[in-house]
Amino acid sequence: MSHDDDGRANQGAQKHPTPMLDELESGPWPSFVTGLKRLRDSGDQQYAPMMNDLLGQLEHSYENKTGYWKGGTVSVFGYGGGVIPRFSEVADKFPASKEFHTLRVQPPAGYHYSTDILRQMCDIWEKHGSGLIAFHGQSGDIMFQGCSSENVQKAFDDLNEIGFDLGGAGPALRTSMSCVGHARCEMSCYDEVKAHRTVINEFLDEMHRPALPYKFKFKFSGCGNDCVNAIHRADFAVIGTWRDDMKVDQEEVKKYVARVGRKYAIDKVVAMCPTRALSLNDDDTLDVDNKSCVRCMHCLNVMNKALAPGDDKGASILIGGKRALKVGDLMGTMIVPFIKLETEEDFARLVEMARNLLDFFAENALEHERIGETMDRIGLPAFLEAIGVDPDPNMVNHPRTSCYVRTDDFTEEAEKYFERRAEKAAKAIAAE
Repeated sequence: MSHDDDGRANQGAQKHPTPMLDELESGPWPSFVTGLKRLRDSGDQQYAPMMNDLLGQLEHSYENKTGYWKGGTVSVFGYGGGVIPRFSEVADKFPASKEFHTLRVQPPAGYHYSTDILRQMCDIWEKHGSGLIAFHGQSGDIMFQGCSSENVQKAFDDLNEIGFDLGGAGPALRTSMSCVGHARCEMSCYDEVKAHRTVINEFLDEMHRPALPYKFKFKFSGCGNDCVNAIHRADFAVIGTWRDDMKVDQEEVKKYVARVGRKYAIDKVVAMCPTRALSLNDDDTLDVDNKSCVRCMHCLNVMNKALAPGDDKGASILIGGKRALKVGDLMGTMIVPFIKLETEEDFARLVEMARNLLDFFAENALEHERIGETMDRIGLPAFLEAIGVDPDPNMVNHPRTSCYVRTDDFTEEAEKYFERRAEKAAKAIAAE
């Protein structure tokens, strides 16, 4: 009997009934169950039995409303993280899926793949794993799901051979994410790929050898559209912005209004501005109150030929975004309103700030606490003092409703800020 015939015979004899999982295929949307069944029915002896028992265990979990996976320790030589161990508690019933580990693998910055490299990845996972791959997890990793303990090292060796490395897992720096950015997007305000690689290469040991109180994530978005969800999912979010006037091509504005009509332009663009910074003139030109613009990106997205980011581009840095843990969901708090990211010195400053944040987090956070929760616990003034950043009124939109800053503290720090600005302006005038 051939390899394929043996696999098909194996599956035919042991296929588990899955009536509850079958229901997940009955709706209008694609179901993960279909994909698992396709791998089960492939006839490949390497992973078809594993996927069959996986479906059987999942059906068993649905029936009993209980998860049957437990953790453990699985890794590769020289690494402390990067593999998510999963051992079955019902291995006697489903032996082929008794180990179903996941390898987290770092993707290229900006998610730039060639079809050749994708095919090589698939070949490696069909050889050593279940054939099940997810592009990508919430931390940005390529998720190679379903591997035995014996094959984890083999799979990693082959992936490493084609240039890929394990990502973060456990209480460590996690794999970073960056949007496609300036490679394809006209809204990009800095070199996201360079920022991503510069920071992660600097702190790779923090990823491979977990030594932090809990997870820490960097994410890089080229503009306020935030296509990698950095503001609410990253401990350190770098968001592209600009600090001069938005660029307006009035001829393109007129073409847009002529195409969609004045009513649509007013209702769907002008009226949608959260700060009422836009107004459409009688001659179908657009006025922009740039001081009121909050870079929400809506008008630029809708009128992408007529409007564009300004020329003085850079990024804002927000700290502390996360999902619910000890404290509920948190958006990132503005810590650096603007930083240029053009020269090597600019990127060195970004790395230095990242180092200060990681050092502070490692020394001061409680176990199983994200840095946003540390900020919430000690307050923003103490946090800024600890990391050596001067308070800036731009950090706080509504001081009387901020949980971080008491009104007295904000007023005092704001006065100091404006004094420093006045001193700088006086020195600049004197120098001229």
